[in-house]
Parts: sequence; C-alpha cells; structure tokens
Amino acid sequence: MNLLTTTIGRLRVIGFLEGVSFLVLLGVAMPLKYYWGEPQAVRVVGMAHGVLFIAYVAAAVQAWLEYGWTWKREALVIAASLVPFGTFYADAKWMRDVREAA
Repeated sequence: MNLLTTTIGRLRVIGFLEGVSFLVLLGVAMPLKYYWGEPQAVRVVGMAHGVLFIAYVAAAVQAWLEYGWTWKREALVIAASLVPFGTFYADAKWMRDVREAA
C-alpha cells in the first residue's frame, strides 16, 4: 500500500519530512549562520521547513475532518510540530490507532 494514497499516510510522510527539516534547521543551518557566518543555509532550509510546516498543518486539518478527531487531539498534533522531535512523537502517539485501522 502506498503511503501517499491515504490521508493519514500523507500526514505521516509530511510529518516525517517536517520533523527532519526542523532538526536540520536547528542543528545544522542555525550553527552555520551564527558560528560560521553562513546565513544562506538558514534561508534554504528555513524556506523548505516553512513550506513543510504549512503542508503538515493542512494535512492535519484534513485528517481531523476525515477521521473525526477531537479538537484536543488536533491541537496536540499541530502543537507537536512546534517542538523538536514532536512530529515523530505525534506519529507514534496520536496517529497509531488510525494507522492500525487502515
């Protein structure tokens, strides 16, 4: 089964990419900018992360509507994207039951 054919699959893939981009932004691009004076990395990775963040929120809203999640669960899934490693935790914690049902 292709992950991108289901709403939860798309959310999981986008969440993974968004989480990785956040870690690269914080762990690679920011040190390059502030310690070695290379701001270009933040521009490139920051733009990619921003696009992925918007895609993650849109996919989370789509999952909320399709799967009938509570507003609390939806808020937690979206808030997880604001914390490093948060999307990975959200996938394991709040998307598990939907994954298993699919």
